[in-house]
Amino acid sequence: MKLSALSRSELSLRLRHGLPLRTGAFTFRVKTCIPSVAHGLSLLYADYPLAAEEFSDFHVTLASPPTLRRWFKSQVTFRFDGMAPFAPLPYTQAFPMLEWGLNWCVSNHANNYLIIHAAVVEKNGYAAILPAPPGSGKSTLCAALTLRGWRLLSDELTLIRLSDGLIEPLPRPISLKNASIGVIKRFAPAAVFSPEVRDTVKGTVAHMKPGADSVRRAALPARAAWIVFPKYEAGAPSVLDTVTPARAFMRLADNAFNYSLLGQQGFHTLAGVMDGTAAYDFTYSVLDEAIQVFDALPVPA
Repeated sequence: MKLSALSRSELSLRLRHGLPLRTGAFTFRVKTCIPSVAHGLSLLYADYPLAAEEFSDFHVTLASPPTLRRWFKSQVTFRFDGMAPFAPLPYTQAFPMLEWGLNWCVSNHANNYLIIHAAVVEKNGYAAILPAPPGSGKSTLCAALTLRGWRLLSDELTLIRLSDGLIEPLPRPISLKNASIGVIKRFAPAAVFSPEVRDTVKGTVAHMKPGADSVRRAALPARAAWIVFPKYEAGAPSVLDTVTPARAFMRLADNAFNYSLLGQQGFHTLAGVMDGTAAYDFTYSVLDEAIQVFDALPVPA
């Protein structure tokens, strides 16, 4: 059963008691009475399956804090298994807080994967990992690629299985901020977005709905073929520069949440990824040109 099968009133009722939502390998049980969260889920998660009631990987709640402050400055808290790992945020930021909180749940607890802070997309059976710091244009490029035939595996978290080195999909809404929101809306006017939320710690943010095919194929892993370190530069041509395997390894390790925690297992998993991939620095400014470059990436031998 998909979330879209629920009416708005049914969705609100289920959320009050905890809605088990399946996203890739994980089930999140989301509990809230906040209308903007219900709206965001209805809009962006319509294609996602609802999970069986008996088990969830993560139990999360979004609610106003139980203090007098709620009456004169509305806020929202994110709670995980009864604990509040973050300070409250303004009430208007409830849906972005849910998305950030779900990322936190996975990045801090899913240690059966090597977790890299990177977008990852797939086409024709080959995946490209896109690690980059904030402001590099990673999510903008990821969004554009998924709107032109690439499958979204994740916008934020590349999950590499320790058992076989394959990438586990976690296709959730793509987070865009500030100028990138308008860029993608002009690039793909039919794309579905959550309402823009202003004055967050990241500026203005909005989330883009993943394609239904990415959600439908969320159980299908992929093998990495390329590691591309993107960087947006206004007016720059689209240029790929080869990165040595040793340098790419260190940069990926620096972007991993749990590389040190996994120790030798993390090292061998990352080394296995490097054995089958080509690595590049990629500078771009025009999305259509960037997509042409990605579509022409040579498949490693």
